[in-house]
Amino acid sequence: VMEPSPFEHPADVVQRIAAELKCSPTDERVALRLDEEDTLRHFRECFYIPKMQDLPSIDLSLVNKDEHAIYFLGNSLGLQPKLVKTYLEEELEKWAKMGAYGHEVGKRPWITGDESIVGLMTDIVGASEKEIALMNALTVNLHLLLLSFFKPTPKRFKILLEAKAFPSDHYAVESQLQFHGLNVEKSMRIIKPREGEELLRMEDILDVIEKEGDSIAVILFSGVHFYTGQLFDMPAITKAGQAKGCFVGFDLAHAVGNVELHLHDWGVDFACWCSYKYLNSGAGGLAGAFVHEKHAHTIKPAMKDLMYYFKHKGKLPTVQQRREL
Repeated sequence: VMEPSPFEHPADVVQRIAAELKCSPTDERVALRLDEEDTLRHFRECFYIPKMQDLPSIDLSLVNKDEHAIYFLGNSLGLQPKLVKTYLEEELEKWAKMGAYGHEVGKRPWITGDESIVGLMTDIVGASEKEIALMNALTVNLHLLLLSFFKPTPKRFKILLEAKAFPSDHYAVESQLQFHGLNVEKSMRIIKPREGEELLRMEDILDVIEKEGDSIAVILFSGVHFYTGQLFDMPAITKAGQAKGCFVGFDLAHAVGNVELHLHDWGVDFACWCSYKYLNSGAGGLAGAFVHEKHAHTIKPAMKDLMYYFKHKGKLPTVQQRREL
């Protein structure tokens, strides 16, 4: 039985199996072995998989119209779980029968809807409930986190990010720098792959952090790069950045639900993610934010509701409590 080591890179798994089978990594036998030994394969039956005949721009003369598509778009929108319709119909029925009372009663009161599922997120991102908030959309949460952690000084004023970061991340960083009256070209430090290469070398990332860390306030990387699929060594980046006095955060849009995460144990300062890709919540699903518990009394969130949220384990303030903030 295939038992990969805990930190075995996916590419290494493919190479190892190909060596065992004495074939090319692209041989169909490698894929069949991976499918055969995948302990999660039964979950495939929990999702609707589009058929060829239902997809746009498909030349049906080239395919079997009744076959399921091979779906490689989970990075854009995850497939629909078969239970979604049941859950939605339950909430629609509750709305029809009791109107506004649905906010506070039932299996999933709407006003505390996020609290009913935050416990499911703990193992997915490797954090405790009090470190997680489910709210907003990813870029909104990224702005809130940067407003809280990015406090530039004359000597420490840069944000470090990888080349071709997801465009909305790039724009968010630009906005934050402009908000603080900083020169974007001087303050946005983008690290690029070596000439002729597509992936960033870990040694190059660590070298930039070591040489320029004293001027970097925040390191913001993807967990998994949306364009290349590169899985970054988050524990190593976190350790190196914090050793130079930087806050380290990650956009986990393409990592959450896709790779193993241990945000608390890695000591990551902050992170954010969406839920409609590999978590299959559907377009418009709640995004998430993480703030390490070590910052509970040292980082003052820019938005008072966010501060209250983390102080009170996910409970949003009442109208009266808002007045007292």
